[in-house]
Amino acid sequence: MTRQSDLLPVGELVEAVDGFLAASPAARAWDVETEFDWAAADAGRLTEGQRSAVQFVTFIEDHLPGYFDVYQRFFPVDDSVELPAFEHNRELYHFTVRWALEEDTHARALNRYQVDSGIAERDTLRTELAVEGRKPFDLPYEHPVQFFAYALVQEKATQMYYHQLRDVSGDPVLAAVLSRLARDEARHFSFMADVVSRYLRVQGDAVVEPIRDVVAGFRMPLADTLRGYWRWALRIADVADYDHTAAYEHLLRVLDRAVDARTDRLDELAVFIGQCRALA
Repeated sequence: MTRQSDLLPVGELVEAVDGFLAASPAARAWDVETEFDWAAADAGRLTEGQRSAVQFVTFIEDHLPGYFDVYQRFFPVDDSVELPAFEHNRELYHFTVRWALEEDTHARALNRYQVDSGIAERDTLRTELAVEGRKPFDLPYEHPVQFFAYALVQEKATQMYYHQLRDVSGDPVLAAVLSRLARDEARHFSFMADVVSRYLRVQGDAVVEPIRDVVAGFRMPLADTLRGYWRWALRIADVADYDHTAAYEHLLRVLDRAVDARTDRLDELAVFIGQCRALA
């Protein structure tokens, strides 16, 4: 059970959520059915490696129900928590439902691209996604800040890969899809960075060890469940530069900007993150 003292003060969370929603008005939302010229989608313009990359990221995005369930379990909005925790979790829910809608839209867009471009047949793809989608997803964390620190790295790494895959894509339709996805991931990263920054300002050294544990054991989603994940990940890295540790530089910037004067423990964390990046 999460300790109330570990949660971000609800007023801080409200500001972060309100900021995200203000930057993401409904008027700026995009629609899978009408946003792209699906009739022009042509996987024949892609290399075999690019086609494989599209298949890979579709599996990752399509696992959204598992990702959303993690937040529901760790930040429940029911009578299993005391009123102060419920207030915190209810405010976070405003973000998570918007985030889930956007991530589900990503999954649908990639699914649609595969079908309309000729990469996959719709019924076959649905079954393949279901086989992987039924597998459980979990994050081995106990402190709330860890869920945001993990997502900070994951969202930034995903955004960077989409940009890089877009830049080498031979199909303008795929490039347009990836541009849309990358913009959303950038906003998701900004929210996570904002929340982690607030934790650092409010709780300081108390969140150093939890964040360090995230970096020390970081693995991208589905690394332990998707069939052939590591072989596949190496292959897509050859298609467009893929290295999740590149996102660590953005975590370091969050540390730099979060507090006016870093403590010794924060300095040690920064050194550790830099070492992890250098080793990679």
